Order: sequence, then structure tokens, then C-alpha cells
Amino acid sequence: MNNNSKTRILTEGAVMIAMATILSYIKIFELPYGGSITLEMVPLIIMSCRHDTQWGLLTALVHGLLQMIIGIQNVFYCPTLLSQLGCILLDYLLGFGVLGLAGAVSRALKGGIRGIITGCCFACVLRYACSFLSGVLLWAEYTPEGTSPAFYSAVYNGSYMLPDTIIVVIVCLLLYKLNPKLYKA
Repeated sequence: MNNNSKTRILTEGAVMIAMATILSYIKIFELPYGGSITLEMVPLIIMSCRHDTQWGLLTALVHGLLQMIIGIQNVFYCPTLLSQLGCILLDYLLGFGVLGLAGAVSRALKGGIRGIITGCCFACVLRYACSFLSGVLLWAEYTPEGTSPAFYSAVYNGSYMLPDTIIVVIVCLLLYKLNPKLYKA
């Protein structure tokens, strides 16, 4: 890969991060303790599908880092340094970073509609797993009395991640139908 190709991919990644950041502010639905339904995952998944896994992961990780900086107050709700590190990893770096794996799954299935659906679902399930673990390990104190932290985390995070996943899959499929070349570099 020559320098012009790398520069083009980096520029494209920056544009996708900017789009994802803007879309993160357009909330279809927002929960009181964090979590919302947005289209911010769409540009990250498209970037992941267009380029190698390394570029998808890099773009998604940088977006996660940017989201952490924007929402840094959330990290400081955690009372200890260890829980703050856990928040940074689970809610931001891994939470968004896993979206960079959508393209690897899509490519393994030779792309197309089936690849896009599976890649989106795989990445969203991993993101849900990060949010679930964060809820159990870091945010259990917000669990209503008498409720299992695991059950509460599963339901709470599922209440926005499931609709978010469905919407992201639909939007990614519509974009593929309108312009399949969007998913190929």
C-alpha cells in the first residue's frame, strides 16, 4: 500500500469519525443512566466493511476515544481508579472498538446482504456484551433493590441496544441497496 492509499484511507476514517460523532448527538431515544438509540454506528461499520480489519478497528477505537473525551464526566462517576479504567475500556475503547470487526465478519461471508447483516449483528452483540459487563461490574450500584445486577444490566442495555441494532442493520442494508460500492474500497 502506497502513501497515497494510506492518506486516502486515513482521511476517509476521519470523515467517518466526524459523521459518527455528529450522529451521536441525534438521539432517537435516550435512557437516564446512559445509552441511546442513534445512527452513530453506521459510518464505523461502513468503514470496517470498506477496508481491512486494522482500519476498521483503528477508526472505531479513535471514535471511542473521542466519545470518552466528550463524555469524560461519565468516567468520573466511577469511584475508584480501577473502575474508571474499566469504564474507559468497556464503555468506550472496547465498546466502540468492536464495531471495527463488522467488516471482518462481512468479508468472511463474501459481503453482500448476508455479510452486512451478520457483520452488523456480530459487532452490535459484542458492543452489547461490553455494555452488559460494564453494567454488572461498574454500575451495579444503580440496580434497583432486590434486582440482580446481571438481570438489570441485560434488560437495561438490551432496551436500547436491540432497537439500535435493528435500526443500524436496516440503514446499512438500505445504503447497500442504494449504492453497493459504498461497502467496497
